[in-house]
Amino acid sequence: MNNKNYSFVFLLSFLTLPIFHSTSCTLECGGIQIPFPFGIEPGCYLDEWYQIECQRKADNEKDFPFLVKMKMEVVNITLLAAGYYSPEFSSVRVRNPITSPRSCWLQHQGIADKCRTRNGGMRVDLHYKQQCTDHPFFQQSWMLSPSLRFHHRDQLLPNHLAYQLGNYVPFCNITREEDSRICNGNGCCQAKAPGDAQQMIGVTITNSDNGNLTTEGDCKVAFLTDEVYTLSNETTPEKLFSKGYATVTLGWFIRTSNASFLPSLGCENREEFDAKDFDMRKAKCTCDNHTVSGISYGSCACSPGCLGNPYSVGDCKEINMCLVDPCGNLKICKHTSAGRDCVNLHIPEILTGLGAGLFVLILVFGSLWLRKFRRRRRISKRKRNFFKRNGGLLLQQQLNTTQGNVEKTKIFTSKELEKATDNFNVDRIVGQGGQGTVYKGMLVDGRSVAVKKSNVVDEDKLQEFINEVIILSQINHRHVVKLLGCCLETEVPVLVYEFITNGNLFQHLHEEFDDYAVLWGVRMRIAVDIAGAFAYLHTAACSPIYHRDIKSTNILLDEKYRAKVSDFGTSRSVTIDHTHWTTVISGTVGYVDPEYYGSSHFTEKSDVYSFGVVLAELITGEKPVITLLNTQEITGLADYFRLAMKENRLFDIIDARIRNNCKLEQVIAVANLAMRCLKKAGKNRPDMREVSTELERICSSPEEFQVQIQIDGEDKFKLFRGDSCSSTVTARTK
Repeated sequence: MNNKNYSFVFLLSFLTLPIFHSTSCTLECGGIQIPFPFGIEPGCYLDEWYQIECQRKADNEKDFPFLVKMKMEVVNITLLAAGYYSPEFSSVRVRNPITSPRSCWLQHQGIADKCRTRNGGMRVDLHYKQQCTDHPFFQQSWMLSPSLRFHHRDQLLPNHLAYQLGNYVPFCNITREEDSRICNGNGCCQAKAPGDAQQMIGVTITNSDNGNLTTEGDCKVAFLTDEVYTLSNETTPEKLFSKGYATVTLGWFIRTSNASFLPSLGCENREEFDAKDFDMRKAKCTCDNHTVSGISYGSCACSPGCLGNPYSVGDCKEINMCLVDPCGNLKICKHTSAGRDCVNLHIPEILTGLGAGLFVLILVFGSLWLRKFRRRRRISKRKRNFFKRNGGLLLQQQLNTTQGNVEKTKIFTSKELEKATDNFNVDRIVGQGGQGTVYKGMLVDGRSVAVKKSNVVDEDKLQEFINEVIILSQINHRHVVKLLGCCLETEVPVLVYEFITNGNLFQHLHEEFDDYAVLWGVRMRIAVDIAGAFAYLHTAACSPIYHRDIKSTNILLDEKYRAKVSDFGTSRSVTIDHTHWTTVISGTVGYVDPEYYGSSHFTEKSDVYSFGVVLAELITGEKPVITLLNTQEITGLADYFRLAMKENRLFDIIDARIRNNCKLEQVIAVANLAMRCLKKAGKNRPDMREVSTELERICSSPEEFQVQIQIDGEDKFKLFRGDSCSSTVTARTK
């Protein structure tokens, strides 16, 4: 079923004073918009002719709007379109009853049809809608008329039958061959309502008087509609009658007998508005007058370029009509004061514009690509220069010629390390000092690494640096942090080590990191591990390696509290400890050999002296530089320790955390060894092999002592005989 815009004009009165509807009014019913002047609540409609009730036929059905005064169900309400395009009226679509003689009603009720049809024919009349005589419906000559349709099945009707519509008589020829596509007179008769039937909306079917009842009649229906039907089983008279209604579109105006109508809405007379130039048009809505049967009526619409309800004061708003109603293909929509203007596209000009735009895009993106390419070349060249300056070519040559574990050493690219450290993110920093910054990173193979980025580089010693990298890469000792590789593409070389997870000895001793490393047995185990590592570096390696910066911060602990030496053989610049004392030679204040300090000649005995300071730290728990409580004098731990030993006050300076659970004979033995390491003359000090051997002997002493250990997650006491240092225990304090 298709719809056509057939319309009636619904003529209603307009009050002399404007009515401003409340913003709290209900604006829809059952999904149908209810614009002013129509409304539901009191004060929301113009007058009784515009009153809407929101009704429901059954609990399980949807609400529908009902025009109270007209007693009609509303299907849709539309306002006059902006720009007053045809048709020039607002409309309301309603459901109008389908009319039939009593025969259809009886059949619908299941009663046998006793109605008879006269030979003379039937008369179909339009009449006034009840209660609408004061404000009737009107049909204007410039409107399309609705159709009057008459459906029947009586094949015994005479050929001259005429269905009369008032004084207008449409002829319907039932002798035509039946066509299921159209209403051509056979089974269905259709005629347009005449132009002078402006006030008619009801339909009546009556028998004519010039014949006798000779034949039983069949069901017949007549109705006004704006719909187009095709003949089918769904359009039989019985089916149509059971449906009960047909839709009709009624035009509606507002009566404007009072001169205050236009000023009250703030709209402008349409004829005056049209006569002005576009730039002189100020009103956002316009109204014009119509005369029907001698009565004046008004019709309003938003001005071109505006959208809203002209009957609601100030509701017409300026909009971009190109967004609401765009032009078709190959047209350009231009927003104007009149609404919009569609301009035809000129293909040659378009192609020229596209070509120019494409050229500009190519120029822009080409410039960006060239700039990026040149920047990459500069970065690549800079990396190559750094690689050469930092001895990369020499290192590659050494890696290609040296046998052994050196093949495992890798030369990382700067891109690899940037990815591993998240572009050297500050959140990845795990250590920082005078020599540089250490970042925790993760390689693509999932290994955690420590990436040491130096602050400065001594270009005169790059050759020595490369040689040391080669040597260090060959070290394979379980208590020495493994050097995995380096990166030479940066301004200063970057070293990559295996990552040790449990911090350094300084943190565990002096920052109360936890209680695991404070027991004497754990401290002895650390001393033995480190002494063995330094003995290996000094004598067992392919060529002697001197650490030059032995201190507790360079002794790392793994998750089992086994010690590993780090930062050996490469430290050259001054390191700042927590005391902030510095020297001009390599080393850290408190650990530097005084003989080396005086002669600037570093020997293996210089490492022995620094290790003696670490032993003093393990015994006393003091930092390498301390402040004396009685005099507030700042002194080195080595001098403080030597003085206490000479005065036989060792027990007074033992770390209080181990004083009550250590074996005093072992502490005395280690203290005596530390005194030998701290002798001022290097020739009087033992070498690291002797130190390592002595510590192993102390640990293997047959003396018995008790240590609290953790076995299978539980704290237990165990009696150790000669294996207090060699056992791999994790200890807790009582």
